[in-house]
Amino acid sequence: MLVPCFSGAKWDLEALPLIAARNVLALQLPENVDSVDEYADFIGNQVADLDDFVLVGDSFGAVIGLVLALRRPRGLRGLVMSGGFAANPLPAWKGLAARASRFAEGPLYRQGTLRFHAFQLSSRFDKQAEVPHSQRDYRDLFVENTPRSSYTARVTSVIDFDVLNQLDKVKVPTLLITPDDDRLVGAQASRDLLEGIHDSEEVVLPSTGHMFRFTHPTLYSRTILDFVDRLAAPPVIR
Repeated sequence: MLVPCFSGAKWDLEALPLIAARNVLALQLPENVDSVDEYADFIGNQVADLDDFVLVGDSFGAVIGLVLALRRPRGLRGLVMSGGFAANPLPAWKGLAARASRFAEGPLYRQGTLRFHAFQLSSRFDKQAEVPHSQRDYRDLFVENTPRSSYTARVTSVIDFDVLNQLDKVKVPTLLITPDDDRLVGAQASRDLLEGIHDSEEVVLPSTGHMFRFTHPTLYSRTILDFVDRLAAPPVIR
């Protein structure tokens, strides 16, 4: 199960042929939902009939995947998170600015709110990446897929988000994929997850930023599939 990131858009499987070759389910997030629990409800309903699945989410999608994993759904085999967090890592002033986005309509939303968000998503490594991206590319992703009301609702859903004291409820192998340069979430978020989830491991992807699913699709895909394949491998008998 591929959990959408903050834009709400489905994963572009054409850009991820290694992952697309597997049995995957990619969905669009519902609009205007202002609770991470409700998003987890939505994803949980999609996997309710699956006997064996791995949740893969980046950024906001990682947060949704984490909340669902805390519930220990039947069939969950593993969890992959990149750019996620167990507690809102943004300083208070960013929360206030995000809440104010509900007043930014039309051009102000597209040219103000989304430009600032695109700046936060960007990295110094993006221009030399496998698939180079600019801040305009990130802004266009949101312009095309994220109504202002949904943007504000998703921001609101994580302002008071904190499950740090619940991380020991995750009982499946967990892979944390961490970028080399993440100005949006920061390094402490990964450390918190790594310390709180018992069966977890971290892979830091060199010369990458928060949006490495878009900029480094091959490296990202291979990192995920290596983990998934190890989950499926028979145990080693010594």
